[in-house]
Amino acid sequence: MGGEGADMVETGEGSVEEEEEVGDRMVKVALVPPFQQNGCLLGREAEHSSSSTPLVTVSDVEVGRKAASSLHLEELPEVEAMLPSSASDTKVTLRLSKRRLVVLAVFSIYSLVNAFQWIQYSILTSIFMTYYNVSSYQVDWLSMVYMVAYVPLIVPATWLLDVHGLRLTALLGSGLNCLGAWIKCASVQRNLYPVTLLAQIVCSVAQVFILGLPSHIASVWFGPKEVSTACAVAVLGNQLGTAIGFLLPPVLVPNTPDNMDYMGQNISIMFYGTAGVSTLLFLLTVLVFKEKPKYPPSQSQVALLEVSAKDYSYKQSIINLFRNKAFVLLLISYGIMTGAFYSVSTLLNQMIVKHYEGEEVNAGRIGLTLVVAGMVGSIICGVWLDCTKTYKQTTLIVYVLSFVGMVAFTFTLDCGHLVVVFVTAGVLGFFMTGYLPLGFEFAVEITYPESEGTSSGLLNASAQIFGIIFTLIQGKLTTDYNPRAGNIFLFVSMFIGIILTALIKSDLRRHNVNSGIIHDANKPVSNLLI
Repeated sequence: MGGEGADMVETGEGSVEEEEEVGDRMVKVALVPPFQQNGCLLGREAEHSSSSTPLVTVSDVEVGRKAASSLHLEELPEVEAMLPSSASDTKVTLRLSKRRLVVLAVFSIYSLVNAFQWIQYSILTSIFMTYYNVSSYQVDWLSMVYMVAYVPLIVPATWLLDVHGLRLTALLGSGLNCLGAWIKCASVQRNLYPVTLLAQIVCSVAQVFILGLPSHIASVWFGPKEVSTACAVAVLGNQLGTAIGFLLPPVLVPNTPDNMDYMGQNISIMFYGTAGVSTLLFLLTVLVFKEKPKYPPSQSQVALLEVSAKDYSYKQSIINLFRNKAFVLLLISYGIMTGAFYSVSTLLNQMIVKHYEGEEVNAGRIGLTLVVAGMVGSIICGVWLDCTKTYKQTTLIVYVLSFVGMVAFTFTLDCGHLVVVFVTAGVLGFFMTGYLPLGFEFAVEITYPESEGTSSGLLNASAQIFGIIFTLIQGKLTTDYNPRAGNIFLFVSMFIGIILTALIKSDLRRHNVNSGIIHDANKPVSNLLI
């Protein structure tokens, strides 16, 4: 483009089109206005914004069809039905890479394994207490270390994602997850609790490079009409890992206090199986993950591609996020909801066994019910968002229904009928874990053009902080009084979260860019931050 015979044509305020002769006809291509990247100083335009050229022209599509047989996987165009109509209006060809599905699948599965390693201790609290001869408090820390490690490491982790990109971050997450799994294999002796704690610390560091990726992968690899669903699927992988962590460990490691050797053998089988799967997934991550697709999948990604690295400031990006009142409200309300979920998941075994002695296996099944119901909720909410873009309304409704579910779970837990507990746990899980991708996507919308990894990372940091606080308080109330006291504390906290969510101003910035509502080239995207 832009060679001989190409003319620049002014088409309106702040927009430019370029005419090219292709065969015997002219093709008009609208130049994408340059946007400033997340973290740029307010009102300051990028130095290179005086010139820009489109990444892909309409004529490129015809040329591309003739050479389709020689393209690599990431270059193959798919049906453009998943792209908004505004894409064609701007004359920029947006392509969906087939590789995106493989990237999403591999990420979801190694996120699954990381979540499995988080919950596998707490669902077997009594067994690990007996095997390692430690207190329930020490076993609880094998789960809480995930939350503790996340908070101080989230800033360097999001900086790494923003500066060095998706591939390196994914390799670190998958690689450390694999390393932690193998260290666990060396901890299967009754005096090696410190080694299994070390292994769990390594896995918790891996989690820092995993939890912030769903919205980033969805935004970079998927089109506007599938981005929320993709985010929900990525989050679903982590939820599925928690579900399997509730179900599988009680089956693999039955409680055999009279035979410690047999118990150790079963623990070893569980650890080695996890390590083998983690190794395979690390190799797949090395082969599959790329920084981004060759062609942008959405108009919002086209806008961000116009920015050079020198225009980006991670520090300024953080400052911009904390100046965003809507994001701060979401940060707190998301932390309350997700922290409550972490607390319930960690203490579920103790709550069930307190009222139903000897029902460790059913405790795992109830946890499975809670998470599987949440997975269904996540997918439904993701598809709903892609269809309606009603981010605040959906988030608020799901929050209220989660509160109702928590109240029902609290007052039916000691009813004496496990069937009732299964039902109320399923209702609670459907809405509580279904809320997780809603928070990610809502944050991306109200903070665009800030990095998705940074906003998601801060949301997760808030969740870990509240998770630690809630787990300690609920655990203390459960031990000193009863599970009902701890659950009442949680649903009172969730009611505060409802109020905060209602106060959030819904400003769908990314959606507006993708829809062409923000189109003035004289107004850079950084002005959205004002």
